[in-house]
Amino acid sequence: MKILKVSIIIIIFLAGISALILYGFYKYNNKEKATLTAADRKNVEGSFIKLSKGVTHYQLDGPANGEVVILVHGFSVPYYIWDGTYECLVKNGYKVLRYDMYGRGYSDRPEVVYDKELYNTQLLELINALKLQGRVNLAGISFGGEVITNFTCQHPNLINKVILIDPGYESEKPVAPRYFTLYNEAVNSDERANGQMDDFLYPKKHPEWVKRYLPQMSYKGFRHALVSTMYDYNQNGRQTNICLNSAKKPVLLIWGQKDKTVPIRFSDSIRSVLKVDFFPVADAAHLPSIEKPDTVNSKILSFLKEG
Repeated sequence: MKILKVSIIIIIFLAGISALILYGFYKYNNKEKATLTAADRKNVEGSFIKLSKGVTHYQLDGPANGEVVILVHGFSVPYYIWDGTYECLVKNGYKVLRYDMYGRGYSDRPEVVYDKELYNTQLLELINALKLQGRVNLAGISFGGEVITNFTCQHPNLINKVILIDPGYESEKPVAPRYFTLYNEAVNSDERANGQMDDFLYPKKHPEWVKRYLPQMSYKGFRHALVSTMYDYNQNGRQTNICLNSAKKPVLLIWGQKDKTVPIRFSDSIRSVLKVDFFPVADAAHLPSIEKPDTVNSKILSFLKEG
């Protein structure tokens, strides 16, 4: 009996030590130390608007009567992912909007479920609040491709044309429990940031990319937004692309031929059910609009001008 008691005490002691080590590891690596406030946004480029779920960071430029193009970023990189394309479209007379999705960049990080409804509502409220006139053109890169595909299916009457750049296809939920994924994102935050370089075929050409990514990680709620999206944003690639096809919108599908994040083979699955203008980009990975800006932006302009 005495041996059993000693064993239990040892087990409890070891469990306590393990818990302290895990907590210490979490505290040391966790980058989310601050709450995003108006003071943090004071010197940030762009504008801010209060929507139903919080403040959204956006930038809108171009002539008042220009044809509208909305640029939707990917899973975790904020709206600066569109820098070159944004500037090109504005220069060519389009009225261009780009924004940070909830949980990213300098938009709020509400404690809500990050599902299709949240992303669709944010975009719809933004269109209405900014009083964007006429049918808009939507462009989405990576996860943003999923967002605009679903949005177009839900609001086809608002959309003119759709541009998909290396779009996400299926939502593969993590097999681990959610709390484990949250912990893993905290203790491996550097891996999340540095992993953004994998989207490039030639990462050494983009030395400032990780540095630009880091600020958003310091604000509480970033990790929750990513993990909730992983678990709660349900996407069936075939079904959503069939739906988009039924909306009968002109669709431009751009894909980096060396993409390892969302391999180009998924373009075959999309094109089997969705009529598109397919534009593969040689010598580019997941972000062809950044690696081959002249080639991609020229194609986008010609597509928008068609018809």
